[in-house]
Amino acid sequence: MSEQPPAAGRRRGVRRVLAVAWLVAAAALPAGPSVADAPGSTTLRVLQMNLCNSGRAGCYTGRSVTEAVEVIRADAPGLVTLNEICQDDMAVLERAFAGVHRGGSVGSAFAVAGDRPSGDATRCRNGRPYGIGLLIRLPQPYRGHSVHRGMHPAQDLADPEQRAWLCVHVPHLVHACTTHLAATSGTVALAQCGHLLDTVVPTIRSGAGYAPTVVGGDLNLRHGGSPDVRACLPPGYRRVDDGGVQQILTTDDVAIGARRSVGMRGTTDHPGLLVTLTVDPARPGGTVIARRR
Repeated sequence: MSEQPPAAGRRRGVRRVLAVAWLVAAAALPAGPSVADAPGSTTLRVLQMNLCNSGRAGCYTGRSVTEAVEVIRADAPGLVTLNEICQDDMAVLERAFAGVHRGGSVGSAFAVAGDRPSGDATRCRNGRPYGIGLLIRLPQPYRGHSVHRGMHPAQDLADPEQRAWLCVHVPHLVHACTTHLAATSGTVALAQCGHLLDTVVPTIRSGAGYAPTVVGGDLNLRHGGSPDVRACLPPGYRRVDDGGVQQILTTDDVAIGARRSVGMRGTTDHPGLLVTLTVDPARPGGTVIARRR
């Protein structure tokens, strides 16, 4: 279910951008909050995007990754959760992300969506694996992070795409996840959401240690929908959405602040969702999270 990079792997898996000291570089970034390596509460700007870049769906334009690069450069998020991307898109987006976080380290991860008919990966029109991704700015000095990925056990048999989840755990700072849930069955999407929050997140934190949790994704569930996205939230979680199906969920030791919709200029069928969070890693556990019976 998880992978913990060895020392050499960590060096390969984390882009170290050579520049001046962390605080000087942070001051040079565009105005606004970002993850800071400082005691107490930190701010984290989170950007969720569904880029519809498989080339197989009607919403495909071929321009969404280029637009996403411009959004990352303009808003300098500290965490980006990505849905409906191709594996080779990650390198393009990571370069842009590293460019706005000069002087620090960034981590990236990708999880493939399965393809039921072939038993292989779902593939983009260009033949590359298709799935979900995550970019995160890492604190300095870098002390490691772990990547965890897997498939949801509940899948809609009418949907050839097998839905995946992806998490990056940064000890003592944040546990960040993304997923893109079933679009063809609300019942299955709700079960997948519950699996991520009730099983995956607690399991990872039991081994890696507690960290405040942030989940961004296209959940294909709405506030006030049937089923309602709130039905999958355990006690101690809060949420914000884009007015539709994209959600950012957090444990209650993360305060949700300013949020706005980010126009993607018609390059994809979803706006971006940009939210500023205040994370308090000095408050371990926040409210005790009780699993639903």
